[in-house]
Amino acid sequence: MTKPVFPVVCAAALVSCLILDVDSFYLPGVTPTSFKKNDSIKVKVNSLTSTKTLFPIDYYKLPFCDAPTGHKLDHENLGEFLTGDRIESSPYELKMQVDLYCQIVCKVNLPTLDKLQDKDGKLKKSLRMNRVQKAIANNYHHNLIVDNLNAASKLDDNGKPKYWRGFPVGGIKDGEMYLNNHFNFFMKYHPVENENEKHRIVGFIVEPISIRHQVETDKNGKIVIRDPVTSCSGKKNVKHTSWEEVKLSKHGLQLAVGEVLFTYDVIWEKSDMVWASRWDIYLDMANLVPAKVHWFNILNSFFVVAILSFMLAAILVRSLKRDLLRYNRVPTSDEEKADELEEFGWKLVHADVFRPPSRSPMMFSVMVGSGIQLLFMAFLTIIFSMLGFLSPANRGSIIIGQLIFYALMGSVAGYTSARLYKSLKGKAWQTTTLLVAVGFPGISSFIFLLLDIQAAIYGSTDAVPFTTLLVLLVLWFGISTPLVFLGAYFGYKKDSIEFPVNTSNIPRQVPDQEWYTNLHVAMVSAGIVPFSACFVEFYFILSSVWMDQVSFEEIIFFQTIIHSPIFLFFNSTIMFLRFCF
Repeated sequence: MTKPVFPVVCAAALVSCLILDVDSFYLPGVTPTSFKKNDSIKVKVNSLTSTKTLFPIDYYKLPFCDAPTGHKLDHENLGEFLTGDRIESSPYELKMQVDLYCQIVCKVNLPTLDKLQDKDGKLKKSLRMNRVQKAIANNYHHNLIVDNLNAASKLDDNGKPKYWRGFPVGGIKDGEMYLNNHFNFFMKYHPVENENEKHRIVGFIVEPISIRHQVETDKNGKIVIRDPVTSCSGKKNVKHTSWEEVKLSKHGLQLAVGEVLFTYDVIWEKSDMVWASRWDIYLDMANLVPAKVHWFNILNSFFVVAILSFMLAAILVRSLKRDLLRYNRVPTSDEEKADELEEFGWKLVHADVFRPPSRSPMMFSVMVGSGIQLLFMAFLTIIFSMLGFLSPANRGSIIIGQLIFYALMGSVAGYTSARLYKSLKGKAWQTTTLLVAVGFPGISSFIFLLLDIQAAIYGSTDAVPFTTLLVLLVLWFGISTPLVFLGAYFGYKKDSIEFPVNTSNIPRQVPDQEWYTNLHVAMVSAGIVPFSACFVEFYFILSSVWMDQVSFEEIIFFQTIIHSPIFLFFNSTIMFLRFCF
């Protein structure tokens, strides 16, 4: 007999990993970029996003400053298109370790009123807000990118710094909308250990400021600031622009109408943070939610699991003792001998546990197959995300991973549904397989198409281009569907699943139940009790999705481990009370 090869290969791989000195990074697949002093660094802009609306909008849809040579769209992957990212070039210019003071970007004129055309083609005035004011009212945020790192704004919460992705377009004060037209770029860098005079960017924090610059144009067409703030004076050894300076000056806030001048400062700061940890401020949920809230919810979940486990164990022990007493009792009369022959307790339903469903066993098999496909997709996505292969630095990688895993797991869905359908005495396995291949993806695609049309009507970057839709169709009909049929072919060739007990020919009639074991009461109670233990964390997860937090797979994985026993124990108790008493 030949020896198994797989354990030998695994042992050799483990030994090689222990012996070899391998350099690794926090985010697999992402190579850090090192810069020397005075090296040019590109600043890119992404879509404007809002926690108030669902629709991101293109940066240059608003009248902001354009790049000197015109904005160009970066090469984007499938996941970036699906998440609404539109990364483009910007007019901002940075150089490594070179501080900049009040760099003028451009001057724009924001209209006070929108002008609309009526049916006759004549212009008429409307009292609606201009596009920038609408963006401010809807709490839209800028999303700049430097060295593949998102810009973050720093907030002060009772002396504790908190970071937020992006920074606001403007704000509202005393009933007036003001525009943030000056940006302080705080660039943090860390020296490279093995490379002399090279550094890596480990932080990108933006402080937005609103300043009403007094602007005029000289004879040469150059923009000149009259009565500027200190940083814009052009003198040496001046300080960078700050909110305190603007508040003390007579300039005031820049309203979101009229003539607006955009400027920016660049401040370079040396940091002890290593390159591998530069995403920590974006991934640390403690910045948004206190840690004790999570711990209280986790303790609550454990207590619910313990209580339900104790309740289920007490019921099972009570039933087991009653059965043992009955079995150990020696019948002395004919009546007791007749009672001995009758089934009692859980034995009443043992011949009906694996009975095929009377209503559409085909749909039952289809739902089980689709659920297994989603389960495997979610599990693989969580594992690869926890390992760092689907990292936030690779934008769109999580969406791409989910689509690829879902398509590849079509074979598992086809195999599961076909074998289960065969075990339920089904014959039309081709129809079942077809429903698995087009059922859930078809419903999801229909909803996705409706949302895509709505996003296109609103002019949002969430609207998916036609070429991207073709790629999704290729994934669906070119990869997932053939794999579903392949898995179903092998699944239907397998023997039927052998159940541990035989099913009776005549279904047992369920006797009248008490009100608390009624089907509708059981459905409500079986849902409310587990949901009460997980709704807090469920709220945080949905909030992460809404606020576009990129890495919450670890939370989902942890909460799944905690809350799955709750659903299992409570539903087992309900079923036991319903059918065995």
